[in-house]
Amino acid sequence: MAGMRAPDAGASRPEAVDAFFAGQPLAAEIFAVLAAGVAGLDGTETRVQTSQIGFVRAHPFAAAWVPAQHLGRPGAPLVLSVFLRRRDASPRWKQVVEPRPGRFTHHLELYAPADVDAQVRNWLHEAWDWAGGRA
Repeated sequence: MAGMRAPDAGASRPEAVDAFFAGQPLAAEIFAVLAAGVAGLDGTETRVQTSQIGFVRAHPFAAAWVPAQHLGRPGAPLVLSVFLRRRDASPRWKQVVEPRPGRFTHHLELYAPADVDAQVRNWLHEAWDWAGGRA
């Protein structure tokens, strides 16, 4: 997703997350599992924006978004974009792009809460680790 902007005042409050997922109960359920995994990563801020919910340390490291809200067609209930400094070769990724040299955005379609498994949590931890110290 595009660069992340500063959140609106109070945008990381639970009611902002609820409003983001209005009418998307499965996406909200998947996001709850995702957010619980991110909650264990120290210094993480959750930023609710118009098009996505971002996870930020010193820098953004992941974002979740609902394709139906932006693409206008059915698909995965939720997409997780993970920002890594390397291209991961897992076949689970829907798409991997390199918007800038050495910065890879990996898009993962999530269809059920169980899709947020140990592998996903490992990718989030790797991205979080990089987001704490990169320039």
